[in-house]
Amino acid sequence: MQPLPPVPPLPPEPRGRRLGDIPIRAIYLVGAILGTVLAVLLVFVVFRGDVPANQQSDEQIIPVAPVPSVSVTPTASASPTPTETPIVLPPVPESKKFATLSGTASLVTGTITDKNSGISYPRLASPWKAKSFPPFSVAQRIGKVAVPHTVIASAMYPGDSPEKKPSTNADYREIATQAARWTIRTQYPAGAKLDEWTASQKVPLGKGWTLGYKVTYTFDGKEQEAQAMVTVVEVGKTKPAMLMASIPETNKTRWRDLNTLVQQVRPL
Repeated sequence: MQPLPPVPPLPPEPRGRRLGDIPIRAIYLVGAILGTVLAVLLVFVVFRGDVPANQQSDEQIIPVAPVPSVSVTPTASASPTPTETPIVLPPVPESKKFATLSGTASLVTGTITDKNSGISYPRLASPWKAKSFPPFSVAQRIGKVAVPHTVIASAMYPGDSPEKKPSTNADYREIATQAARWTIRTQYPAGAKLDEWTASQKVPLGKGWTLGYKVTYTFDGKEQEAQAMVTVVEVGKTKPAMLMASIPETNKTRWRDLNTLVQQVRPL
């Protein structure tokens, strides 16, 4: 028999890879990654105090105060609240014709029919523009919605309904007086005064009364005045309808428009 071939020796056990066995390119790559991470962490630590805790917009929001609602207006018999200064009015003349005011009358472009209140009156040309103006049903305005207002507006009388339907001129004159008092409180700066009644007369058609008046007030540190009117009209209800207009002296070239309104307001 032939002898068996010799058995091959076992392979040597694998030894652990040492640092010198790692390629130099891999070492550079790991070092670059570690350097980038450390740089990011350093930037965050250094500049974290510069980040505001609560970022806010630089835009200033100015709230707009709403016009007082007619439902909370003091009535003719109600006494003023402790926070309100009583508005003292001069005696109302029983009869005084509405004088022709200065300025140039605006062109009448149509008729405003306020079905909610039950009256109609002239629609005036530019610069008058019809705009929403609560608590009024319809309003024509010049300029911004701001005190003192340049406005022509209609609504039901801003107070509680009388216990019984007014019947005499004196009844409607008293209601018109209280409506004028309401406009002083809501359409002009605080402290405004009704200095003079410029008119006190019956409406041209139907039952009702018109009052004209001059208002003085302080605005931008200067004493100024406005011409105004208010008309209350019987519209088949216990409470009458109201048409009011106020034109400050900044728009005094439009004062003559009050004459147009007084002459042409009508019940529907």
